[in-house]
Amino acid sequence: MIADLASITFISLGLFFFVSGTLGLLRFPDVCSRLHALTKADHLGLGLVVLGLVVQAPSLAVVLKLVLVWAVAALSGSTACYVMAHYEVEHGEEFHERA
Repeated sequence: MIADLASITFISLGLFFFVSGTLGLLRFPDVCSRLHALTKADHLGLGLVVLGLVVQAPSLAVVLKLVLVWAVAALSGSTACYVMAHYEVEHGEEFHERA
């Protein structure tokens, strides 16, 4: 009962951060602030969802797999964010003209 309530709470909080990040992506004016809002909210949202799933995990192996998925998603999201922001800084207006 307590594990179910904890899972629902963590997953709901994760969903809230996913929605917040999406709103930031749609509402902020420039690329760098959009990327910042999206990656920060997505990392925290995914972390909370994983935490909600860890509470229900039947074994340590499943917990380790969930944490590994979170780590890979966090690293790849951060790397992609860095590459897009670096491109924006280097190319500036050219980037906006193509979009």
